[in-house]
Amino acid sequence: MSPATSRLKVGVDVPWVTSWSEEEQLGVGPCPSVDGELAIAQASKPGIGRPLYSRNHLFRQRKSVREMLCPMCGEPTEAGDRWSQTATHTTAGELRARGFAFALPVDMADDQRLLNAGAIAPLHRACADASLARCPHLGGMDDKTLKPFPTAWIIMPLWVEAKPPGANAKSVPVVSFLQICGVEDAP
Repeated sequence: MSPATSRLKVGVDVPWVTSWSEEEQLGVGPCPSVDGELAIAQASKPGIGRPLYSRNHLFRQRKSVREMLCPMCGEPTEAGDRWSQTATHTTAGELRARGFAFALPVDMADDQRLLNAGAIAPLHRACADASLARCPHLGGMDDKTLKPFPTAWIIMPLWVEAKPPGANAKSVPVVSFLQICGVEDAP
């Protein structure tokens, strides 16, 4: 028996970027979401089965960050209508200290302010407002301030090690998700 199509509407009732119970991981392979680099692959069956709200779909997450697609509705966001619900302020120096020097421009000053949105691309204001109103996790956050997302940003791959089958197989680095940080204006 095949799983039922959900009555919940993807991009309205359930964020577009959310994984569904029938979207199993498929292994590792070259992925267009990261210019052909090796990445974890996942079946694409949005709306089939039940939503896994706490899990982003690997490909849709990477696509949302690379193409600035709203993780709620899946549509492109435009400059001036990009908002973050969960981003935190940090600096380039703090990210370098956490091992992200490889992703930052060498000439970026350590005191450069960044808005670290983690693995969540900016949302449209209307989608962010709806998410805050409907999502228990977001509603329970101490800081519910929507932060405007800067017009410049840096994308950083989040790598994991994948070990192919076989006793002597060597682990290879593969992309899981993409992290995005907005570059804020100078103070």
